[in-house]
Amino acid sequence: MKLKLLTILLTIAIPAFTQSLNQKISVAFASLENDPQLKYGQASLTVINAKTGDIIFAKNEKTGMSPASTLKTVTSATAFNVLGKDFRWETTIGYNGTIISGTLKGDLIIKGSGDPTLGSNRYEETKADVILEKWSKAIKQAGIRKIEGRIIADDQLFGTQIIPQGWIWQDIGNYYGAGASSVSWRENEIGVNFKAGSKPGSPSKLTGMFPSLLDLSVINEVTTGSAGSGDNVYAYSAPYTHIVYLRGTYGLDLEKTIKISCPDPALSLAIEFKNKLSSAGILGGAATTWRKLNAESITYQPIEKILSSHSSPSLTEVVYWLNQKSLNLYAENILKTIAVKQGKPGTFDTGTEEIKKFWRDKIMLDPNSLEVLDGSGLSPENKVTTEALARILLSAKKENWFNNYYDSFPLYNNIKMKSGSIRNALCYAGYQTAAEGTPVVFSIITNNYNGGTSAIKQKIFKVLDVLK
Repeated sequence: MKLKLLTILLTIAIPAFTQSLNQKISVAFASLENDPQLKYGQASLTVINAKTGDIIFAKNEKTGMSPASTLKTVTSATAFNVLGKDFRWETTIGYNGTIISGTLKGDLIIKGSGDPTLGSNRYEETKADVILEKWSKAIKQAGIRKIEGRIIADDQLFGTQIIPQGWIWQDIGNYYGAGASSVSWRENEIGVNFKAGSKPGSPSKLTGMFPSLLDLSVINEVTTGSAGSGDNVYAYSAPYTHIVYLRGTYGLDLEKTIKISCPDPALSLAIEFKNKLSSAGILGGAATTWRKLNAESITYQPIEKILSSHSSPSLTEVVYWLNQKSLNLYAENILKTIAVKQGKPGTFDTGTEEIKKFWRDKIMLDPNSLEVLDGSGLSPENKVTTEALARILLSAKKENWFNNYYDSFPLYNNIKMKSGSIRNALCYAGYQTAAEGTPVVFSIITNNYNGGTSAIKQKIFKVLDVLK
C-alpha cells in the first residue's frame, strides 16, 4: 500500500519538475490575461530562445501595441548598427567676416549637429560651465574683444519641428517632453523652485527658475498638496513659446526642483554664451538662432573660420544613460541623427522610416510591425509588436557592440530589461537565462489596464519570474 501511494505521489510530482518552459510561461501568462486589471485591456508576450532563435512562447505577438519606452531598445540598437558604438557628435564654434583691431566684423556662430549632451551634467566634459569656458578662451585667443555682428546658434540641421507627431499636451511642457533640437543645451530643461503654502489647497509660491534666460511669461497656478503627496506639478507650453502655465500640486513637505522643458534651447544657449562673453570682457552681439533669422527671411554667411570644436561622449556612453534613465531627448536626437547619417533630412518622419527600412533589410522584419512616430515611445499612437521587439533584441546578441548595449539595460526584478510606461501601458523587454540554462530574449506589453501601475507591475513580474 505504501509503495502504491509513493508511486502515485511521484506520478503527480514529476510533471511539476519536468514541465517545459513553454508550459510554465503559458500558465503564468494565462493568469495575467485573466486578471481583472486586464478585463478591458490586452497583453502580449514573446519569448525567444536566444541560442536557436526559436520561439519558446508567443501570444498576441503580432498585435501592434503601445510599447512606451521599450521602443528605446529599438532606437539604440539601430543607432549602434548605423552610427557605430564610437560615434560622436561635433559642435563647432567659429565666425564669418574679419577681425580688425580686436573687433569681429561678422557673426559668431555655434553650429549644432544634434548632440543631446551639450551642457549636460551627466558627463564631466559636457557640463555647461566647462563648455562655455572653453569657447570663451578660444575667442579670446583669436583676439576678439568686441563683436559687431550677432551670436547665432545654428539649429537648422533638424529643422523647426522639434516635437514628434502624437505627443500629448500634458507631456510636452515637462522635462521628459523636451524638443529634439540640433542645438540642445542643458538637456533642454529649466529648473523651477516652489515654496509650498501654509496648508493644502493654498497657493504654492514660485521662488525661482534656472536658467532664467529666456523672456518667459510664467503663469503659476500650482496649489499646495497634502504632506506626502509629492510632486504633481505639470508645465503646459509649446516649442518656441513665451508663455508657460504651471498647474497641479506641490506637496506641503516637498523640497524639490521641478524640471520643465525649455521652449527654445538654441536661443537659451546663445543668450547664456553672450552673457559669458560679456563677463569675460567681450562685448556686443545680439543673441539669436537660425530659426529666428530664417523666420524673418534674414540670411547670414556660414562659418568661415573654426575657433573650437566640442566632441560629445561616445554613442556607447550616450546609450547607457538613454536606457538607464529613459531619456526621451537622447532617443529623439539619435532618431534624427540616424536619418542624417543615411543622407536624409533630420526629421522624425525620415528617422522612423529609416529605422523601419533598416530592420526590414537586416532581419526581414515587416515594417508594419513597427508603426512608430518617435524614437522614445512617448507617443501613445506608437504601435509595435512584441515579436518585432524580441527579434531586434535577438539580432543585437550577434553584434560586436552587444555588451555595450546589454550594459545599458537597467536591472529590474533581477532581470536585465528596459521598462516602458505611459498612461495605462506598462511594458518590459530584455534578456534572461532560464533556470535550465536556456538564454532567452523577451518582450511583454500590457495596454489599457485598469487600476494602479504598481499592481500590474507585480503581476507582470510573476510572469517574468518563470524565466529565472
